[in-house]
Amino acid sequence: MKVMETERLYLRELTLDDVTELSKVLSDPESMQYYPEPFNQEKVKQWIRWNMESYQKYQHGLWAVILKNGEKFIGDCGITMQEIDGEKVPEIGFHMIKDYWNKGYATEAAIACKQYAFDKLGYSKVFSYTTFKNVPSQKVAKNMGMQMYKVFEKNGERQIAQVAFNQ
Repeated sequence: MKVMETERLYLRELTLDDVTELSKVLSDPESMQYYPEPFNQEKVKQWIRWNMESYQKYQHGLWAVILKNGEKFIGDCGITMQEIDGEKVPEIGFHMIKDYWNKGYATEAAIACKQYAFDKLGYSKVFSYTTFKNVPSQKVAKNMGMQMYKVFEKNGERQIAQVAFNQ
């Protein structure tokens, strides 16, 4: 089921049929360098199930990002409920298969998710957070109009949280 569409992409709900394609990013050591470790096949399945539960509970989660040209699965992007310094907030996250890095797809999908959060879900603000070292993701957040919110500790690491407000 398509959730939203942009000029080059559409986002749809993840299904367990996406395990192989999603593993191309979540099991890749370079793509997952800011996570404790790359995911094994079972962890990818758990990730998809977690998002499927989120669709039911919150009407959002991470969605499959599909490149319209060729109907190619290129990653995930969406809105999940995350804890930032003790506060549960809607957070925009994304993971792109590295063949599709530096082409603007993460920014394009994330901007669409931000608008969806404001227009369809009624959130007044959305967040993004990354480890201090994850500069590429921080740049995507900046490109989608986010500004610095706070620095905090999570899982023993410094994190940078950014925020965007519904105007």
